[in-house]
Amino acid sequence: MKNQDLVSIEDPEKLVAIRKIRRLMDFWQISLHELRGKPTVMPLAKAAPVLRYRHPVSGLTWDGEGGQPDWLRAALLREGYTVDELRRAAQPDGEASTVSV
Repeated sequence: MKNQDLVSIEDPEKLVAIRKIRRLMDFWQISLHELRGKPTVMPLAKAAPVLRYRHPVSGLTWDGEGGQPDWLRAALLREGYTVDELRRAAQPDGEASTVSV
């Protein structure tokens, strides 16, 4: 006697359904593991943007994404800061950055 016969001897409709399901699983090569569905994946928290530029006096920052902010343009053109100075100000502990513009 097979396991499927033990499960549904009292309910012939259920037995027919189980046999159909097993035939479909065999035909499509579906495993029991696949029937359990995909595990629920929690979305990762979005990481804070990496600050690439910081004004040494005002503390304004820019992550390098999107258009260049007005404060950065002013710092470079009117205030005399260099890109490297603004980049170094954004690094933790004043580390020098190796990224070039």
